[in-house]
Amino acid sequence: MSLEISAACRDALQDWLNRQSALSGAAQNTLTAYRTDVAGFLAFMAEHRGGPQGMAALQQITVTDMRAWMAQARGTGISSRSLARKLSAVKSFYRWLAEREGFDPTAVLAARSPKFQKKLPRPLAPDAARAVIDTVELQSQTPWVAARDVAVITLLYGCGLRISEALGLTGADAPLGASLRILGKGGKERVVPVLPAARDAVDAYLRLCPHPKDPKAPLFRGVRGGALNARLIRGAMAQVRMQLGLPASATPHAMRHSFATHLLEAGGDLRSIQELLGHASLSTTQAYTAVDTAHLMEVYARSHPKA
Repeated sequence: MSLEISAACRDALQDWLNRQSALSGAAQNTLTAYRTDVAGFLAFMAEHRGGPQGMAALQQITVTDMRAWMAQARGTGISSRSLARKLSAVKSFYRWLAEREGFDPTAVLAARSPKFQKKLPRPLAPDAARAVIDTVELQSQTPWVAARDVAVITLLYGCGLRISEALGLTGADAPLGASLRILGKGGKERVVPVLPAARDAVDAYLRLCPHPKDPKAPLFRGVRGGALNARLIRGAMAQVRMQLGLPASATPHAMRHSFATHLLEAGGDLRSIQELLGHASLSTTQAYTAVDTAHLMEVYARSHPKA
């Protein structure tokens, strides 16, 4: 946008982000997305209404203004899912702003979110998940790097960790015990059991790692000793995908999906899986029920004589 956001709006946006960080425990990536989405909205309104919008002008935004913003966003080619995310951030900001400034935010809050089909998690089959762990070791000629990547991927599949959670472990967490205390999204803490295979994989990495273990330093190190970048694990996973002929959906996060789906298929109950994954809402975990149902229907169609 050619026009900038007013100083008052920038300050309000920063105050809201600070609140999200302090009270909601929003992750840095989430805060960055919020800032981009809301700042983009405010910049559009400055362009659309012919000048930087102060606090008084923001209180006068109409339904027509909201439709114009959504139409412009659509025109950039973004998906319905992305537009819904942007609208959600704007609404959240406006709820807070209206409470602070004492105005009616109905015009903004009444904007209807575009409909989109929720993507189901795409887990790997159990044999494919095992093959990934076996093959990731072959992606580096440096033994300790190979052991490191195996340890990380094993934690994603064996403990259902997010990649950020695995890379957030420190030297104080090792050697791993029977369980791990994980601080997940929104500051939500959970305890996950650690399988012997995961403990063994981390122990093997620590024996080979040339960097000294430091209770305050990251457990998983880059080649120069700094914190391991998630991009390197994604790169190793991409190489494994090509070697095994797996789809593009076979990402590090798919190993976490596979953990949940395979537990469900083996008879795990949804509430327990919710706790292990660290989902704040059961509805998030229920996506795995749909995955399991899809698998059952596929087996039925393939096996039943009348199918």
